[in-house]
Amino acid sequence: MILTPAPPDFETVHSIDRNAFGLPIVERTDADGRELVVADGSGELHVRLRDEQAARRPAVLVPLDSMGELRADVALHFARRLAGQRTGLLPAALRLTSFQKRRLIQLLHAFDVHDLGGGPRDVAAKVLTSDHAQRRSVEWKDSHARRKANRLIHDSIALVERGYLKLLRGF
Repeated sequence: MILTPAPPDFETVHSIDRNAFGLPIVERTDADGRELVVADGSGELHVRLRDEQAARRPAVLVPLDSMGELRADVALHFARRLAGQRTGLLPAALRLTSFQKRRLIQLLHAFDVHDLGGGPRDVAAKVLTSDHAQRRSVEWKDSHARRKANRLIHDSIALVERGYLKLLRGF
């Protein structure tokens, strides 16, 4: 979510109280402003402050693109949180199911094994904890663990090479 300074003619704009907002788990500054990642019971909220005035007179910038509706939902969640109102979970498109979390962890682990020079047998042994990786070549060739390890390697490479962007758009 992008915060920018509100126009001066808005009279009901409230500044962000850093204590009510919560402590950021990540905070970094670059040429585009300051980015904060704040977590609470509803999930993580990524906020980019374009400049210091954005914290004093915050307005949410919502680009009208294919994710505009999702951005508006996140902005509403943020506004409720700042007002001290009860907030629910982040929009479903931004929440991972337990299966999706396990799959992403598995993909990243498979990528690490592959990136260090491991092949399908290594991925099957280390990521899938399959004993099929120890079998003879003939048995390994027809193994479901081999097919699954190859899929993991293929999918993990796709994820690391810009496939992760679909996580930002929601599933």
